[in-house]
Amino acid sequence: MLDDPRFEGTIRLRDGRRLGFAEFGPMGGRPLLWFHGTPGGRRQIAPEARTLAWESGIRIVAVERPGIGDSTAHAYGSIVDFAVDIGEVCDALEIDRFAVAGLSGGGPYALACAHEMPERVTVVAVLGGVAPAAGPDAVGGGANGLIRTLSPLLRQTWRPLGLAMQGLVRVLEPAADTAIDLFARVMPPGDQRVFEDPPIRRMFQDDLILGSRQNMHAVWLDGLLFGRPWGFLLEDVRVPVFLRYGDADIIVPVDHGRHLASRLPDAELSVHPGEGHLGALGASREIFDAVLDRWSESDARRARH
Repeated sequence: MLDDPRFEGTIRLRDGRRLGFAEFGPMGGRPLLWFHGTPGGRRQIAPEARTLAWESGIRIVAVERPGIGDSTAHAYGSIVDFAVDIGEVCDALEIDRFAVAGLSGGGPYALACAHEMPERVTVVAVLGGVAPAAGPDAVGGGANGLIRTLSPLLRQTWRPLGLAMQGLVRVLEPAADTAIDLFARVMPPGDQRVFEDPPIRRMFQDDLILGSRQNMHAVWLDGLLFGRPWGFLLEDVRVPVFLRYGDADIIVPVDHGRHLASRLPDAELSVHPGEGHLGALGASREIFDAVLDRWSESDARRARH
């Protein structure tokens, strides 16, 4: 079974744009903002996480980036600009302090929020998150070489490419299960095991089909921004960061995690043998425990000062 979101809606920003979001877990739980991978949308929340959110007292708020689902397509100047929008989202939802988690392409945005809102962000979880491909914190490996090549080209092409991808998802929708099979076959063995779980497969199908109905530009907008400096330095992120990577990940190799850990002032790296890029989708309890533990430590430090 795949639990539906407790609530779904949109937040209207000051400039008129909208960001879509979905909530899982109790309304009164500790808020955890979840930033989906690339591609992905507001329903890219693992089945296990949807259930454990209620048990752990965590209010998951999954926010869609511009260009997917109900979020207006918009090209930021750099990744750090996303944090301004998230501040507005949290104000609208009456969320004061919160944790942030970013899966894969969501990792940079999670770190941006920590940099810009250290008084509000209690802890960050980066789950197989890509490291900078440009700027003083840049590192190679994995997808970063391709990102550096494609990023300049996407300045003029992200709109038509988004429309093309939206059309492709619509064409493939009747054969969604077959498409998932084909995708799984090109992934590492660790990720193939993830796709053997029927609720996980359904989650991916549901998320991409729903997300593509309005637009499908976010994947290209992510690629555009990943090839630029992020707009902040990793050494200036003062919030505790939990890094989780699989050592069999060929998309975002574990060296990205090691690189982030070496540059972030307060980071802990957890490496999992044999796991691919999506191993975190089956590790919700570990992630929630890490978030809650560090949140408690943050509260204790705050009380002392």
